[in-house]
Amino acid sequence: MNKEIEDICTAVLDKVTPKEDERLKIETLARELEEKVASTAKAFGVNAKVRLEGSVAKNTWLSGEPDIDIFMQLSTTITKQNLGKEALKIARKAAEGAKQVERFAEHPYLEAFINKTRVNIVPCYATKPGEWLSATDRTPYHTDYVKKRLGRQMQGEVRLLKKFMKGIGVYGAEIKIGGFSGYLCELLIIHYKSFLKVLEYFAQYQNRMIVDIENYYEENEHELKLLFQEPLIIVDPVDKGRNVASAVQPERLYTFIAASRAFLKEPSLNFFYPQETRALTIKELKETLKKRGSTILFIVFGRVNAVSDVLWGQLYKSERSLAKLLELNDFKLLRHTSWSNEENLNMFIIELESQFLPTVKKHLGPPLEKEKECWNFVAKHINSFETVSGPYIEDGRWIVELKRKYADAVALLNEKIIDGGRKTGVAKEIAYVLTQGFRIFTNDEIAEIYSENCAFAKFLTEFLSGKPKWLENP
Repeated sequence: MNKEIEDICTAVLDKVTPKEDERLKIETLARELEEKVASTAKAFGVNAKVRLEGSVAKNTWLSGEPDIDIFMQLSTTITKQNLGKEALKIARKAAEGAKQVERFAEHPYLEAFINKTRVNIVPCYATKPGEWLSATDRTPYHTDYVKKRLGRQMQGEVRLLKKFMKGIGVYGAEIKIGGFSGYLCELLIIHYKSFLKVLEYFAQYQNRMIVDIENYYEENEHELKLLFQEPLIIVDPVDKGRNVASAVQPERLYTFIAASRAFLKEPSLNFFYPQETRALTIKELKETLKKRGSTILFIVFGRVNAVSDVLWGQLYKSERSLAKLLELNDFKLLRHTSWSNEENLNMFIIELESQFLPTVKKHLGPPLEKEKECWNFVAKHINSFETVSGPYIEDGRWIVELKRKYADAVALLNEKIIDGGRKTGVAKEIAYVLTQGFRIFTNDEIAEIYSENCAFAKFLTEFLSGKPKWLENP
């Protein structure tokens, strides 16, 4: 191993590995919660097998970042509609006195903060492998699989991989991030044995990556390629019909590939511990936007009544639809993204080459050899109010110059989303909020909101930079 890489990995591992006192504190809290949830379930007359799952159970959690996952395995006789309801009733009572937030995956679960530690109390069905009734049913089997195969040293390798992914912004399978889950990191270490081997493998990425630890498709790789379409395929060892990497968005995969190559070439602690973003001052923001020369639109609206995963799913869907709307009307997109404080402020951020287009556009008609189509084209445009010039013949085909319906991107967006924008593809919950009101700001018109919101200011600063932090000099 390169001496510089070895020194960096040693330093990072020392920081991310929980010390004995921290480990005992978290393990004690986890046991107490297991017992509390089990006794509460019993008091409610619910037969539940309560287990500690996740990174704490597998000893792959990072120092200072413990998430305690308590799972309740419930009878398959409980309907899906009642699974979350029964579990939430138990969880709320078991975590009484703590700050509680109801979350939602396939079904509701409870997030609580106890002794400053995040705790998730999650229901699942007590099923046999392959008889899954909900996505969380696999979790106990995942935990058992990993615990049998990860020794102390490999647990450290998982920690290095997780910290690296966190540092470059690709860790987390939630919809907001669309990155690598903890379980996926553990499987990569089980397969490749070390953090560096994982990086070396991804650094060699060409087209599609496949990892089948249990060799389910060893003699039938054709079936595997037909079953899974994603660019990264990690076959779940406890469910061969599932790709553990299905939630990894292509941009997160490609970021990890590029960062792996960069780290192996020029290793730095910056990959694990990126510098804190210093938001541009208002003066710097205005100067940056002026020099940029493009137009950035900020579509700003209020609270969306949805849990985090639903909110981000709807934001991203709506963002893509509005971007497509602009493209279909000939506006040239540079980039687009979404931002939310997940409380009372949401926005779509769309960067265009220009807010305005020429009021006239050239429209190509059929070539002369298509006689019927030519007559139809001429008939349609010859007396049309939208026709500015033509029809005329150029290079063997009919041409017409038309008046654009929308030459201003802001005018287009205002008209299309004033009623919520459902016809343009805006998601239901977002559309409802848009009907209650929204504002579109261009470039430095966003300055007031920028100055009042530190998190947004840092986000926009990073967006304007566009450069991954691991490319910056520490």
